[in-house]
Amino acid sequence: MSDLNFKHLRYFREVAHAGNLTQASRALGVAQSALSTQIHTLEERLGHPLFERVGRRLVLTEAGRVALDHADAIFAVGEDLLATLRVGSGHRQVLRVGALATLSRNFQIDFLRPCLGRPDLEVMLTAGSLAELLGLLRRLELDVVLCNAAPASSPADGFVAHRLAQQPISLFGAAALDCTATTPREALQAYPVILPTGASSIRAEFDALCVRLAVTPTIVAEIDDMAMLRLMAREAIGLAPLPAIVVRDELEAGTLREVVQLPGIRETFYALTYQRQFQSPVAEELIAKASRWQDEAKTDQAKQNPRNRGRGSA
Repeated sequence: MSDLNFKHLRYFREVAHAGNLTQASRALGVAQSALSTQIHTLEERLGHPLFERVGRRLVLTEAGRVALDHADAIFAVGEDLLATLRVGSGHRQVLRVGALATLSRNFQIDFLRPCLGRPDLEVMLTAGSLAELLGLLRRLELDVVLCNAAPASSPADGFVAHRLAQQPISLFGAAALDCTATTPREALQAYPVILPTGASSIRAEFDALCVRLAVTPTIVAEIDDMAMLRLMAREAIGLAPLPAIVVRDELEAGTLREVVQLPGIRETFYALTYQRQFQSPVAEELIAKASRWQDEAKTDQAKQNPRNRGRGSA
């Protein structure tokens, strides 16, 4: 630490937040040429370029973002010390999570639950389309993206898809419907359905299943949001194909019930990261925990499968 010049770090922090040398030099009262020299000196000391020029703006590199996080932490601690001398005040890590706007809120909470409430951590959650979130992830403005479809990309794109969970899809309906169907064909012939829009992977597989069953269901609504889909199902206007995690609260409350499972249809949940030198340790920890839960769930399911009973270990 004795080799780190905190004046250089302060100058870097000002430029990083301003986005250009002109504003930073005015705020600091330092000539632009001197400011540029100080930044280059810090880059040489750290061994990484901290900025790249995009048009008239200076944009942080990956190393620059890491350096800024630490610089903000260092100066925040200094401000705390000067202001209050409070013992234990320190830097809170920031976890930047993106989530598909239509993704199950229950899944998002389950993924984040291990880190919620940590006094040293702030969670920033951004919702959007997959294209928007991938753009933020590529620009290192997000640490991880939660979604239910892996992007169609090549390794050269830099995205890594971590499969966290896979859930079967069932038809769920309000208890008031009193549906007694025992097969998907019976259920789809007897009751109308509330479906996700064509952009959903569930919809594509549902349509294919209807073709195989030679059934043309009566569609009363098409919705692109899972939260609204389950709310519509609660209104008893039809059955909705959903993974159980989406309607977990309604199942526990008895407002919805599973009518029948749809064969061959599953929803897969992913955590997407971007290949980078400095990964978020909190994001890596959450992905590892979620992956372990999936492995444990598969093991429990295998044990409960009647076909596996009585078989010895391999």
